Amino acid sequence: MISPRLSSDAWALVFMAFLIMVSSVGVAYSAYRTRQGLAQLQSLEVERDRLEVEWTQLLLEEHAWGSFSRIGTVATTQLHMQNPAPSDVVMVRP
Repeated sequence: MISPRLSSDAWALVFMAFLIMVSSVGVAYSAYRTRQGLAQLQSLEVERDRLEVEWTQLLLEEHAWGSFSRIGTVATTQLHMQNPAPSDVVMVRP
């Protein structure tokens, strides 16, 4: 009667099949994680570009609000400021 035990070659074949299965699952998982990382990178690049545009617009707005002519206009119209008369100017000597 033949024994139901597997030979060493059969065990090696089963072990190799198991390793191939584990390796294929690893490759599939690695590809999945790579695609996830790439999608996240692309969304972050889009966000970066949007923030750069917003930053540029804010810089332009800051320069517009801080221009000397704008400050002078606001000072005279809203704050009712005016230049002092020459007689009101006092020179201080050290």
